[in-house]
Amino acid sequence: MHSRILIVGGGLAGLSLAEALQARGDDYLLVEARGRLGGRILTETHAGGSFDLGPAWFWPGQPRIARLIDRLGLAAFEQFADGILTFEDERGQVQRGRGFASMQGSLRLKDGLGALTDALAERLPDDRKRLNAEVTKLEQSGASIRATLAGGDTITADTVVLALPPRLAARIEFAPALPEGATRSMRATATWMAGQAKAVAVYDRPLWREAGLSGDATSRFGPMVEIHDASPAENGPYALFGFIGVPPKARLDEGRLRHQVTAQLGRLFGAQAAQPIQLSIKDWAEDPHTATEADKEPLFAHPVYGLPQSMLGLWDGRLHFAGTEVAREFGGYVEGALEAAETTLHQLNSEPNPCQPTPETLC
Repeated sequence: MHSRILIVGGGLAGLSLAEALQARGDDYLLVEARGRLGGRILTETHAGGSFDLGPAWFWPGQPRIARLIDRLGLAAFEQFADGILTFEDERGQVQRGRGFASMQGSLRLKDGLGALTDALAERLPDDRKRLNAEVTKLEQSGASIRATLAGGDTITADTVVLALPPRLAARIEFAPALPEGATRSMRATATWMAGQAKAVAVYDRPLWREAGLSGDATSRFGPMVEIHDASPAENGPYALFGFIGVPPKARLDEGRLRHQVTAQLGRLFGAQAAQPIQLSIKDWAEDPHTATEADKEPLFAHPVYGLPQSMLGLWDGRLHFAGTEVAREFGGYVEGALEAAETTLHQLNSEPNPCQPTPETLC
């Protein structure tokens, strides 16, 4: 199989780039190691509600996602933050009215961010996307690059776009080997949120709202260090979600972790909150298509992202990087994935395209 452009990674960046190539009738193939598309965007549904187990927020002033949502006919709504704040000290004592609504003013997508990646995926023909296709080796030979998949299949392409975190890309075998500076930069780029775990508790009623609470809570006792309202835009079911602050190696016992999460919800929001109708936990640090061992080390600040000079122009300019971590302005954010895809598309526009589509055929 041969395509002009091979996109490795079916998260938001890869899907956005593939949709742009599809719209202009270009020759491309999108491969994804997982059995689903979306990457770190993962939306779960329960009783008609949609709940994000990966990223959930974006912000005013991020133009690409605003345009994309409008173009796809989707709808945004503001993060719920009305009511009293909650704080749990290091002894597990709960206080009200302390702290601040850190996500107030942020935006969420009706039906979850999965609606965004689903809409993009639906615009791609089935023969342009392939799941369960992990690329293990890339070999450059003249003007062609051969990709070998975990199952042994091969794909050749003129250009390869690595639309995945640089640390994951560094696990691919490259022949010839990439320059040491490029490999060092790839391994040094922390994968945003890869070491995180997220819990979502779903309820028939918004117990915290009925008590005059916003659902915003911070804790020094844990296991969740930060909690927010995760309810849909309208009606129920309702939900709270929290970022788990326990280090990855200390949260491997999911049964124990689930007990600790529900106990904490009961302390913070009342006894009924300790009995959600659904509790989902996603540990991204244990997802081999998201995190490496290096990503399990905690991040204490948002990294400075962008594409290092050492990762530019590799293999005669035929190897590109397009994950959110290489975005200069919004690196790490959902907007950054769209920014990286946009930048890569501009780079691809400067390459010759031998394909000349007609009204009857696409390349």
